[in-house]
Amino acid sequence: MKAIVLKQVGGTENLEIRDIPVPVINDNEVLVRNHAAGVNPVDVFVRANEGALKGYLQPQEGEDIIIGWDIAGEVTAVGKNVKQFKPGDAVFGMVNFTGHGKAYAEYVAAPESHLALKPANTSYEAAAAASLAALTAWQALVTYGKIKKGDKVLIHAAAGGVGHYAVQIAKHFGAYVIGTSSAAKKEAMLRFGADEHIDYNSRQFEEVVTDADIVLDSLGTPGHLDRSLAAVKDGGRLISILAFFSDEQKQKAAAKNVYIHRVSVVSSGDDIKSIAALLEQGAVHSEIAHVYAFEEIAKAHEQVATGKTLGKVVVKV
Repeated sequence: MKAIVLKQVGGTENLEIRDIPVPVINDNEVLVRNHAAGVNPVDVFVRANEGALKGYLQPQEGEDIIIGWDIAGEVTAVGKNVKQFKPGDAVFGMVNFTGHGKAYAEYVAAPESHLALKPANTSYEAAAAASLAALTAWQALVTYGKIKKGDKVLIHAAAGGVGHYAVQIAKHFGAYVIGTSSAAKKEAMLRFGADEHIDYNSRQFEEVVTDADIVLDSLGTPGHLDRSLAAVKDGGRLISILAFFSDEQKQKAAAKNVYIHRVSVVSSGDDIKSIAALLEQGAVHSEIAHVYAFEEIAKAHEQVATGKTLGKVVVKV
């Protein structure tokens, strides 16, 4: 099979298409003929950073390093203990995160417990897109944010990969959604379902919002968490995706009785099934900015690295 192998940590020139053996599946795994792979900021980070590669991907000594965790494709074989899937099933999910997902490949060995059936109304590209980013939004808002009907939710970078799913998920739960983005992305963000838009270039969001039940902060900018904390009401919840909370921020949160959590997304078949249900209902869709050919993986990484993508980037396999 063809796979995109990382020769060494560094620039996109280190991503190389090679012929390697099709993986052998374990008893609890399925073999997926992959049709599309999502490309995420963590992929770019891992490619360029030795510590991130070891921390997120955790490769074994001597094995080919294959980046990526988001897959969508067709089951071609199942392990003897697999109960949920059979050959011919269309599936998708975030595989082995954290760990060696090996998504940038024609065939992927995936744990049964990390996948869901792909809805018929969703393309392979849209399903691959709605894996890591949609799971991050789901786990941030539902698992840790405890979102409920009537909540006021502030979502930063609301037109980005995680953000555009977060807006749609929050609206599905009946929340009032305020999103931050540039003015150029206002129309798209409102199309995703946001009730209110804040242009972060012209207004300080914490001056506009001081009583949010939940704030989802996906930025790593210094000082941004402090500003988000100011936007949460007493007894609210602040979920961070990138930045870790300092001791001082923990004390500030405790003084306001604000629950804080730095979310690290995990592979979950139950959660990906929840995403599949939302896709099937039409409550959530994937906004795909670019679909690249397998051979254009460098361009895909360069686009994600801009940090300005509207929605998601996908590679056809």
